[in-house]
Amino acid sequence: MFVEIAFFARWWDEQPDWKRNVTRTLVEEGRLEFINGGWCMHDEASPHYVEMVDQTTRGHQFLLKNFGEHAIPRGTWQIDPFGHSSTNAWLLSAEAGMQSLFWGRTDFQDFNVRKEQKRLEWIWQGSQSMGSSSRVFAGELYGTGGGGYSSWFDFDNSNNQVQDNPERHDYNVDQYVDQFIQHAMAQAADTQTDHQLWASGTDFNYQNAEHWYHNLDKLIHYVNQNGTVNAFYSTPTVYTAQKYKANEEWEVRQDDIFPLADAAHNYWTGYFTSRPTLKRQVRAASNFLNAARQLEVLSGVTKKDVDAPTTRPSPVVGDSWTDSLEGTIGVATHHDGMSGTERQDVSNDYAQRISESHNEVEVGVALSLKKLAGIDADLKHCNCNTGGNCLNISVCAFTVSQDEFSVAAWNPLGQRTVSVARLPVVGSSWGVTGPDGKAVASQVIAIDNRTYELPLLYINYYNLSDKEVEEQKAALANKATHILTFSM
Repeated sequence: MFVEIAFFARWWDEQPDWKRNVTRTLVEEGRLEFINGGWCMHDEASPHYVEMVDQTTRGHQFLLKNFGEHAIPRGTWQIDPFGHSSTNAWLLSAEAGMQSLFWGRTDFQDFNVRKEQKRLEWIWQGSQSMGSSSRVFAGELYGTGGGGYSSWFDFDNSNNQVQDNPERHDYNVDQYVDQFIQHAMAQAADTQTDHQLWASGTDFNYQNAEHWYHNLDKLIHYVNQNGTVNAFYSTPTVYTAQKYKANEEWEVRQDDIFPLADAAHNYWTGYFTSRPTLKRQVRAASNFLNAARQLEVLSGVTKKDVDAPTTRPSPVVGDSWTDSLEGTIGVATHHDGMSGTERQDVSNDYAQRISESHNEVEVGVALSLKKLAGIDADLKHCNCNTGGNCLNISVCAFTVSQDEFSVAAWNPLGQRTVSVARLPVVGSSWGVTGPDGKAVASQVIAIDNRTYELPLLYINYYNLSDKEVEEQKAALANKATHILTFSM
């Protein structure tokens, strides 16, 4: 099975037609199943629900476009996020047509209690108000391997293998079969119904698929020869179908599964607030994307009209000038993305991709606003995608180069709202008038020294001469002296 479509799409884009056709056949025959099917396996605490819906929709659109209805996911696979929300259970599972929701990480105390009572699987009703329509079959994976939820065997190392030649000194079929049966019997004692789900692998595994499947084939063959248990390749959808057929009574839960702990005093809660700048960037970019979509539909401005393609775009799904930004935001909702659990270089990569694709959408928004408002002049943006144009640190190349300018604003909400504009300017003699020509209350506030220092943090001093350093400082220096503030 395959889960995260952003990564599958990169593989797909590089394949010849014959390999794509083989893949389509595997999907049609049910031998390859897309599970979850979102652009990524999103975090469930940091993203707004709109971002969760968007990235899931994008992944499903890719599958429908390239594989048709055979590829529509029927289950949700959230094995690695660090806690689970009831919103995800009803909105991205039950109401999205999913039959199941499985994950790997759960609170150790909750797991131990449920294990003893055969309650590691249940019916999750994520919304109390929506009732039974928000119910989905859910459960915690049972395992003792990687991540605490994978199966015990590991064939990622080429030294680990099932040796079935009795003439070899490392002959080990009997040991593997005995261990397999022992684990199956132990899991049976903690599992409701006779069917068990065994997940294989963990992070960075499956580097050698041929070695894995060669040994899994052997293991399944010899285990079934023993006859104590019946092992076979399966998917969460096939497994869930057997759970439904068992006609058992299941516990109904309605709570969130936050926060979770690995051990006493080891809670996964720091990621609720870690990497706040990336969290803010994703949220701000998502709001901008939603406004851009409205403008795109209402104005009819096309990607051809915009003609400012992202140089290194997200794998293409649609033909819109918002497509790449949708993809880069979507992949940033990853459970090791805006959650903040990734390395710094990975966090930088998320930020860079969003910024690059943001520029294309800025051009599209400007053209759309011009068309809808009947404006002849060019529109400029200050959205913090370059060091010299970062409104977040009070830098805007356009406003500091003008003696007067107009502000065009778009309200994407369904009701009237008031926002505060803060625009860098030169000098303190500024006034603001509204569309009706009447004066608007405003303030002009001097910029402090610390704010002047912020743009210079963009400078990479490595291997720069003194002259080059001064040139960089001059290029990035904030030319503004004050902040013009007013409501609109």
